[in-house]
Amino acid sequence: MTEAAALPGQPRGGVLGGPATDRAVNVLAPNPSAMTLDGTNTWIVAEPGSGLAVVIDPGPLDEGHLTRVIATAEAAGHRVGLTLLTHGHPDHAEGAARFAELTGSKVRALDPALRLGDEGLAAGDVITTGGLELRVVPTPGHTADSLCFHLPADQAVLTGDTILGRGTTVVAHPDGRLGDYLDSLRRLRSLAVDDGVHTVLPGHGPVLEDAQGAVEFYLAHRAHRLAQVETAVENGYAEPGDVVAHVYADVDRSLWPAAELSVRAQLDYLREHGLV
Repeated sequence: MTEAAALPGQPRGGVLGGPATDRAVNVLAPNPSAMTLDGTNTWIVAEPGSGLAVVIDPGPLDEGHLTRVIATAEAAGHRVGLTLLTHGHPDHAEGAARFAELTGSKVRALDPALRLGDEGLAAGDVITTGGLELRVVPTPGHTADSLCFHLPADQAVLTGDTILGRGTTVVAHPDGRLGDYLDSLRRLRSLAVDDGVHTVLPGHGPVLEDAQGAVEFYLAHRAHRLAQVETAVENGYAEPGDVVAHVYADVDRSLWPAAELSVRAQLDYLREHGLV
């Protein structure tokens, strides 16, 4: 067993950019950081032989990146026919308006403020641009407007920040809610178990080859952290910052502000369920 295969979700090694499945190609944005890992994954998804492509998460407002996405699509014989957003965080969506100008494509998102065009996105929607089939999967929790996109033909799901290719994601309180996030993870587990999805195409980090394994790891991690936070509160750590310092002591301090968002979401969840 390789080191990669031993990690949750079996992350694919090698270069992050380039073809990932028969229909999905990643163009990595130049915005690496502790929060964005190697950078934002901008996905070009198209049916083989089609003249149209769908772009998911154009990424930051970086002209070089946006033109590189267009050039990559055109080199494969595709024109960008539609832009989709998994959620509204700037590292995924800031470049969408400019990308729409460059491509003439509409932007569809759950949040009306992010849309360019008449149509939004909702649970059960099926996108069929250029013969491609993408199914909209509502996955609130990281943010209230988070969506995933099921790509049945490749037995894959594009997860934005709901599942990352490395590490775990933030429940971005107050917009993000832990109860919603746990429900969303269970929905993704159902895609893996019942619909045969095995590949995760994340918003950051490498492709994962074991979707069910990734979801199970995330659910176990959340249960473990929640138990730690509950114990910390029982031991007198009442303020979110104090809980972070106690529970996340092994985490890089530069990530503590993000961890505090998750802690606040966990505290809300515990209160809602009468556990603290």
